[in-house]
Amino acid sequence: MPTTVRELLLELGVAELAAGRPVHEVEAAVCRVGAALGAPDVRSAATPTGIFVSLGASESVGFASVGPQLRFDQAARVEELTGALLAGELDAERALAELRAVREMPPRLRRSLVALALLPQAAGVALVLQPTVASALAATAAALVVAGLDLVADRAQVLRVLTPVLAAFAAGCLVFAAARLDLLDAPLRTALAPIAVLLPGALIVTGMSEVTAGAMVAGAARLAFGAVQVLLLSFGLFLAARVVGIGPDELANTRLDDLGRLATVAGVLLVGVGVYVHLSAPPGALPWLLLVLIVTATVQAAGQEAGGPVLGGFVGGVAAAFTAAVVNRLPHGPPQLAIFLPAFWLLVPGSLGVLSATELAADASTGFATVTAAVAAIIAIALGVLVGGAVGAARR
Repeated sequence: MPTTVRELLLELGVAELAAGRPVHEVEAAVCRVGAALGAPDVRSAATPTGIFVSLGASESVGFASVGPQLRFDQAARVEELTGALLAGELDAERALAELRAVREMPPRLRRSLVALALLPQAAGVALVLQPTVASALAATAAALVVAGLDLVADRAQVLRVLTPVLAAFAAGCLVFAAARLDLLDAPLRTALAPIAVLLPGALIVTGMSEVTAGAMVAGAARLAFGAVQVLLLSFGLFLAARVVGIGPDELANTRLDDLGRLATVAGVLLVGVGVYVHLSAPPGALPWLLLVLIVTATVQAAGQEAGGPVLGGFVGGVAAAFTAAVVNRLPHGPPQLAIFLPAFWLLVPGSLGVLSATELAADASTGFATVTAAVAAIIAIALGVLVGGAVGAARR
């Protein structure tokens, strides 16, 4: 029985890590489940790539490494099983079998449909970042190219590794070429929309949360990996600008708004539907997912108007974490993780870094101030998420 409990806790830990939860939350969840199963002295140490678990100071230590990232429907199932274990509704053997079955859950949608969900996401992000008709159309066209690359990358691991650079380059070439033909203005924000799915927003904010919580090794590792992803995307956009012949003046981070506030609402709805399909959110989660996105976008916009991007990021992070926690406590409410992560698409911490790095590469004199502002916004979002999560947990 002790061996089964340890195996269960290892399986639970790697499943939580594969779902994208911070290491300190995973360690706490493993210890709580251990106590519920009659092992109150559980010790655990998690990293982004694996977890160590022991049932006591004098017991042997087991290790399990993290597998591929879980889809949202799989992450939701893991959270349901965790709740059942804490409530005493599952024994260790049955829970272990259920957790292992999560890995084998078939996708609910065809792979081609999942890839095509990038189109509404790109259009939605464009309507939020650069609300013009030309921007939305150009972003959607570029997203079709990115979706094609995503499908091709499934057949070769080398292409999967190069996807950030290739996708940013392809999308950038199409958008910047449209700008050269005077089909749209201020193309940098538009070029970002079709590659938003590749931005490490949740990764960076999770890393900041871990650093703030004292998990410095895990947090630093995530931040370093996120920074590399941002640099790869930035290099792809910068290379596309050079190939097409876009100058520094045209790469300025300028926001145009021809459609007004309704465009933002439409953008949020499109992002929600796109994320729901692309990340295979659990059935019934779409209305709650849209609610969290709308609340986050509204609060963030109000904060930006009152005090700029830093305040907007902070209050947006608070709203996202707190609203997800409240919805999770409703009868038959969806798992918190499945509706919380999509809010990062609107907080967009990673997009600030891509814009900043691309500007800095094109013109160092104008990019540095934007990089500083991006770092401040990322920190503000991470702190907001911590505050919102803490308040939500305190109300349980």
